[in-house]
Amino acid sequence: MEKSVVAVILAAGQGTRMKSAIPKVLHPLAGTPMVEYPVALAKELGCDPTVLVVGHQASDVEKALDGRGVLFARQSEQLGTGHALLCAEEALRGVSGTLLLLCGDVPLLETETMERLLAYHRTQKANVTVLTAHRDDPHGYGRIVRDGEQVLRIVEEKDASPKEKSIHEINTGIYAMEIPWAFDALRSVGRDNAQGEYYLTDIVSVARNAGHGVSALSVSSEAETMGINDRVQLATAAALMRQRINDALMRSGVSLVDPKTTYIDAQVRIGQDTLVYPGVYLRGKTCIGNRCILEPGAMVTDCEIGDGVHIKAGSVLQESRVGDHTDVGPMAHLRPGTDLAGHNKIGNFVETKKAIIGTGSKASHLTYIGDAEVGSEVNIGCGTITCNYDGVNKHKTVIEDGVFVGSDTQFVAPVRIGRNSLIGAGSTITKDVPPDALALSRAEQKIIEGWVLRKGKKKK
Repeated sequence: MEKSVVAVILAAGQGTRMKSAIPKVLHPLAGTPMVEYPVALAKELGCDPTVLVVGHQASDVEKALDGRGVLFARQSEQLGTGHALLCAEEALRGVSGTLLLLCGDVPLLETETMERLLAYHRTQKANVTVLTAHRDDPHGYGRIVRDGEQVLRIVEEKDASPKEKSIHEINTGIYAMEIPWAFDALRSVGRDNAQGEYYLTDIVSVARNAGHGVSALSVSSEAETMGINDRVQLATAAALMRQRINDALMRSGVSLVDPKTTYIDAQVRIGQDTLVYPGVYLRGKTCIGNRCILEPGAMVTDCEIGDGVHIKAGSVLQESRVGDHTDVGPMAHLRPGTDLAGHNKIGNFVETKKAIIGTGSKASHLTYIGDAEVGSEVNIGCGTITCNYDGVNKHKTVIEDGVFVGSDTQFVAPVRIGRNSLIGAGSTITKDVPPDALALSRAEQKIIEGWVLRKGKKKK
């Protein structure tokens, strides 16, 4: 029977090199705070419970992870990684088995790699197994000191001798270890080192001196174990994550014309045979259906997009729902609360906000539809405005099925337009219009014949 596996994620550091008021682990990576990646990894591996050790701006981190199914342990003093892990002991009191130690600033780890680490840890019957990597430039990392295949110790950069600094096998900060033994071992670790901290790495020496098994598994991908300490590394990791996301989408049947210039967040879902052009940003929890086309410059955030939708160049969509076989844009703006039933056309320079628009209705250009309910098969002419704000309150416009709205019409809300009615171009509508009616609101046109000629003579 396999032992239970718990996870501890270290996320207490200040991250001073980020030079930010935001906690380092909350900086977004492909639209998701980087700490959420190890949290999701622990869940996928079946770790229960998962404990997040927080310290710097702890309440902000706890708030961001609320509802993610993790326990929190606080490290009030920053006394090193060994001390950070000890802070999780209370949350794991009475628990025995294998502890998987992850880092909140190492977001690119693959599930398969962690499964290999846990399996190797079990087969080696080790008390502690460290995940290592080989780097051409190991500067800044702890080095793995070996005697043949035996791992003797891990030495931190600041404590390493010149010979040890020449070692290219580094400590990734990821471990599998047995508890409660690991907590007992850490209590015997001192602070006699260059940084005056309790080094988690010293647990290797403690285990060896006590005759316990120590093992190390090397990961082949250098990028997978990279830690993020500044914004340069954040950008590098983001590019790697985007490549991973884009590769997976293309393998699932999505066409990306130029993956390097297509920016898709980790939680976005896209259906088969959808075509995405360069310069497209798909963000948040956007879900896009099958056989859609997204042209250059489209930006879609937290939207639900149906099948066969064509989002044209330069359009911006936020927190909206777009039904099947709808055309949006170019240069359209769908603001939060827009709900298009399907077979719609929202054309160039059309803006919508809290607008529910029925099947087959169209607004082809230069129109604002806000706080409105529009029925099916409505045609809204160029330059139409729903005047929804009186300076204090927002009011609703209701346009029923089959209405034809002429160009340059203003609806002064609250107002209801009855089904199958026709609104003459250039009208300002301030009262309800009954069904099947014609509504006009224009100043009388006057014609003064010969006026230009007479004025011309006066000028001469």
